[in-house]
Amino acid sequence: MGFFDTIPRKRLLAEMQKRIADGKVMKLLEDYLEAGVWEAGKGWQATEQGTPQGSVISPLLSNIYLNPLDHEMVKKGYEMVRYADDAVVCCRSEAEAKEALAELAAWTEAAGLKLHPTKTRIVSAADKGGFDFLGYHFERYHDGGGLKRPREKSRKKLRDNLREKLRRGRSGSISSIIIEINPILRGWLGYFKFSVSSTMRDVDKWVRERIRQIIRRRHKRRGIVKGRERLEYPNRWFEAQGFFSLEKAQAQWLQSQTGHH
Repeated sequence: MGFFDTIPRKRLLAEMQKRIADGKVMKLLEDYLEAGVWEAGKGWQATEQGTPQGSVISPLLSNIYLNPLDHEMVKKGYEMVRYADDAVVCCRSEAEAKEALAELAAWTEAAGLKLHPTKTRIVSAADKGGFDFLGYHFERYHDGGGLKRPREKSRKKLRDNLREKLRRGRSGSISSIIIEINPILRGWLGYFKFSVSSTMRDVDKWVRERIRQIIRRRHKRRGIVKGRERLEYPNRWFEAQGFFSLEKAQAQWLQSQTGHH
């Protein structure tokens, strides 16, 4: 069971009442919690406990319910980063991490919740593999360098989203295809712009190769993209077509943040 499925309704409503004086709003909230959810192939399913997962208001409700936890962790001297029911507690040692985990376990149990049995773990960012949080992968090298990039699942989701629009046999001019995919790339950069630059360079390269493959097929050339297409359609050609380069846009954003022009 996940967080949204198990959050105690009575305690949640009690927390809401601390902030909402309007009885009509409270009644609307109670009706919402009891309304059930629609599942494809199953129809309406009752929600006898928790909140409907996936609804736009569920993260807000979780933030209200877990707000006391934020204050409790600060009071105990821990630095916790939380979004809805996902959280990372930053510690200086394994011993401190174990103490923080014990505090979390005690608080969640008293609040009628349970920590996720597999996702809840103590991990060192310096160890190989790092950890994932909110779509990012975090890892620190022994030489002191750090790495932050989209986790593999996030990168796969982007490729899957673009793959249909960049299929080899699709119609439309190259410029119209670029116009179609640019908003997807802009949106992705908006969230993942804090990643290492190699991430953006790799995505740019992947997209350009997909478009070159479309061009190669239109020229009735067999096989995969080769040096010929890269010479005929270099990166500057894509820029002239209006291609939104993630690497270039990220570099411009970084310059704007540091004040260098």
